[in-house]
Amino acid sequence: MTRKIRFGVQTAPQNTTWQELRATWKLIDSLGYDTAWTFDHFFPILSDPSGPCFEGWIALTALAAETSRVQAGVLVSGNTYRHPAVLAKMAATLDHITGGRLIMGIGAAWFEMEHTAYGIPFQTTAERIHRLDEAAEIIKRLWTEKQVTFEGRYYQLKDAYCEPKPVQQPGPRIMIGGSGEKLMLRVIARRADIWNTFGSPELFRHKIEVLREHCAAVDRNFDGIEVSWAGAALVTDSRDEKDELLRRFAAAFGITPEQYELGALVGSASEVRDRIAQFIDVGVTHFIPIANAPFNHESIRRFAEEVIPAFRN
Repeated sequence: MTRKIRFGVQTAPQNTTWQELRATWKLIDSLGYDTAWTFDHFFPILSDPSGPCFEGWIALTALAAETSRVQAGVLVSGNTYRHPAVLAKMAATLDHITGGRLIMGIGAAWFEMEHTAYGIPFQTTAERIHRLDEAAEIIKRLWTEKQVTFEGRYYQLKDAYCEPKPVQQPGPRIMIGGSGEKLMLRVIARRADIWNTFGSPELFRHKIEVLREHCAAVDRNFDGIEVSWAGAALVTDSRDEKDELLRRFAAAFGITPEQYELGALVGSASEVRDRIAQFIDVGVTHFIPIANAPFNHESIRRFAEEVIPAFRN
């Protein structure tokens, strides 16, 4: 299956102002990116947790209304934060607001500190993934069935409505983020239209083979799942600027800059194009650079003008 190569930007809505976010989304929309994303956290991650952080879905609604063409979503919603029936209703409403441009991003949630601070039960990794599996089924059924009754291990619905249905039918595409090979990739094989994770081309090569095996086990066509990458990206001709970004991201993840660089799109336009080609060779077709404040408009523009055109045909 030949799939269009797509590009997006995730703007982390932390340590920034509303005016900066709004201006950045308008730029993303004007430059021809395919997708734009917020995240789903209640205080900043990988930085001082006491800093400013806008709520992801409220921010997404207002930012998407400022655009006219990009598909938009939360990369990705933490399933533990909202009942899936409520999330399905939110998503259906936002699909109308955007004229059918919503992508439904969802994951099992991972930030334990945030759960503890807000009094949200964290549960085990396995339980969170099993809850995600039920949640994805509930969301899809509410978008496509007139009335839904559901008796799951974790969620129960009785005669539930979700009206009006989303503009997109049978509903917005569901992106699931995660990479655990035993449980998460099996849920992705069953439920996802788009799969998102991060890492090097070699890591993607391995994970894609595991996902193919899960798809075969659940009788799902692997080609029906779009594979997407998210991570650090910067188009720069400055070696110092490149090294500083890699050092900062690597420190946040507790690895060396050399290790982090394998899964990043950082360097000159030519270097970034070459790295994207490596990802495409193993099966990645959707690239989502993560932009942190202060948003580097020059890099976002150079990526759109010097990198993306090489892959449009």
